Amino acid sequence: MPDLDPDLMPFTRKLGLTVTRSEKDKVAAELTVTEDVCTTGRIMHGGAIMAFADSLGAIGAYLNLPEGAKATTTIESKTNFMRAAPIGSKVTAECVPVHLGRRMSVWQTTLTNDAGKTIAMVTQSQMVL
Repeated sequence: MPDLDPDLMPFTRKLGLTVTRSEKDKVAAELTVTEDVCTTGRIMHGGAIMAFADSLGAIGAYLNLPEGAKATTTIESKTNFMRAAPIGSKVTAECVPVHLGRRMSVWQTTLTNDAGKTIAMVTQSQMVL
């Protein structure tokens, strides 16, 4: 399994994302919603939610690279938004593999609020490079 260098994804620092677990079968992270990731109404921007989930799927795919592979890239992503995440709230995400193949993996990320209620679910496909 390749080592996970936090400098490989500097964008996650911009988001304020803190990875709390990074294993082959689950990646988890959290962030506190700041003004920098908000849209009107002082709620987390949908693009920030999608970027949060995409980052976790990429980490999971990277940790599951087959021998000889160097990287992954997102080739598809679908998001269902359930509720808003207001500024100051903590968002937690867990990402698990749905499919791990030689050329592609599929990941499902569930983002929840402080009360454990689902904010969004993201399913994405990662191609092995």
